[in-house]
Amino acid sequence: MPLVRKPILPGFNADPSIVRVGKDYYIATSTFEWYPGVQIHHSTDLANWTLITRPLSRASQLDMRGHPDSCGVWAPCLTHDGSRFWLVYTDVKRKDGSFKDTINYIVHAEEILGPWSDPIFANASGFDPSLFHDDDGKKWFVNMIQDHRKRPRMFAGIRLQKFDPVQGRLVGPTTTIFHGTKLDKCEAPHLYKRGGWYYLLTAEGGTEYGHACTLARSRSIHGPYELHPQAYILTSKDARFAELQKAGHGDIVETPDGRTYIVHLCGRPESQARPRCMLGRETAIQEAYWKDDWLYVKDGPAPSLFVDVPGTRDDTHYWAEQRYVFDSTKGLHEDFQWLRTPDTDRIFNIKGGKLQLIGRESVGSWYEQALVARRQTHFSYDAETVVDFSPSDERQFAGLIAYYNRFAFFYLTVTAHSDGQRELLILSSESSYPHGRLDEPLLPPVRIPAQGKMKLSLTIRGKQLQFYYALEGNVELQKIGPVFDASVMSDECGGCQAPGGFTGAFVGLAASDLNGTALTANFDYFTYRPVLDKADRYITFPID
Repeated sequence: MPLVRKPILPGFNADPSIVRVGKDYYIATSTFEWYPGVQIHHSTDLANWTLITRPLSRASQLDMRGHPDSCGVWAPCLTHDGSRFWLVYTDVKRKDGSFKDTINYIVHAEEILGPWSDPIFANASGFDPSLFHDDDGKKWFVNMIQDHRKRPRMFAGIRLQKFDPVQGRLVGPTTTIFHGTKLDKCEAPHLYKRGGWYYLLTAEGGTEYGHACTLARSRSIHGPYELHPQAYILTSKDARFAELQKAGHGDIVETPDGRTYIVHLCGRPESQARPRCMLGRETAIQEAYWKDDWLYVKDGPAPSLFVDVPGTRDDTHYWAEQRYVFDSTKGLHEDFQWLRTPDTDRIFNIKGGKLQLIGRESVGSWYEQALVARRQTHFSYDAETVVDFSPSDERQFAGLIAYYNRFAFFYLTVTAHSDGQRELLILSSESSYPHGRLDEPLLPPVRIPAQGKMKLSLTIRGKQLQFYYALEGNVELQKIGPVFDASVMSDECGGCQAPGGFTGAFVGLAASDLNGTALTANFDYFTYRPVLDKADRYITFPID
């Protein structure tokens, strides 16, 4: 079989859950505060993947207004019981401090594209739930349990409870079936059954550089569970120079011909000297095999960069320029997401071939901001747009933004002075946690004509970000501002209480009107152009 280079889902596709139905494979990944919730990709060969749906797409399923950064949808689990799809997920309301508020829900659908049901409340006792369909017809809900008395080590084991789909709720007693190992932070449980054994796959060590997949087995679903001879069947915690770091949080799938694979999250630091994963946590795949009724990762436990899968990957689309135009008959392109709100009519619409952003709250608001963006999926790229915006003062601004969260962003805005003179101004916040302040002093603004469209552009080359602009009718772009450190838009320093950043860098369009008058900004197009250079470790490892 052909060798495929990993990751298979590049750029902020964390916590993968995989299921095969016939010849079709589906992977669900976390979306956190980005809306709609949960990304589901499809493949027929494990090599080529296409985003086909985000199932949590209406207010009755998900409303994250007010959720802090890196909260929202955690660790979905996608399964199929022979007749319908099931998706379980956590809606995290709070993650920092003495408590985590984690609400677990279950939705289902006859077809992967939906319609998906309204959510069934499961419990709120932990996060990273999964649903296991036993061969006797019983369904079991499995999730980690948190104990706030053990802070900061609040992980209290893996708990099991029966789910009754007729009653639409969990029933019967709960059983704690596994407490994990000395690596701690036992989470992300998945149950499987094979050859009379129940297998429990968990994640441990936290979702950073000490991450790992732990495997245990039992003859009874209730345990006790015997630990794998290796304990950690997949981890890069002891492989400092492995291309794929942070390996953990996995799920197992078998091909129709009986081959076994494990998908898992990983991170690719832009350098070993300062390990920051600017593309967030991504999804990779490893080949595995069974020996003595135990699963082993081929050439593991450290993840390998290449894998044998049934298909041959076509990277043409990955390296192609993406020019997004706005057509009201087609709606917003599936690459784009926005933050928190299901009420899209209040933040954007498409009219006359333009994307119209309706100025709302400030950039970084946890409630309602007009920000539409796509994932950064390359270490180096160019982005460009043309905006038509007529602000009256400094409290109205719109433009091009590179964004991680409210504490880490770079934003080239069309705005105005208090006297009404229109100008270009860069707003930046480089990990100003916990205050969320703009970097000061602000860079000097550039005065521009009172009317007319503006072309705005940025380039990212590894960790270097540079903004550009051009007046309407001008072809040549001019630099504006200094070279910024783009690597702050990463989990390692993205302005969260350590180690709490879980998402990835985005680039897109934004508009704010702090006067409350909902001034609109019109965008002609948006271009994302991948650039191949030594910083893009999708091809090669950089030398510092």
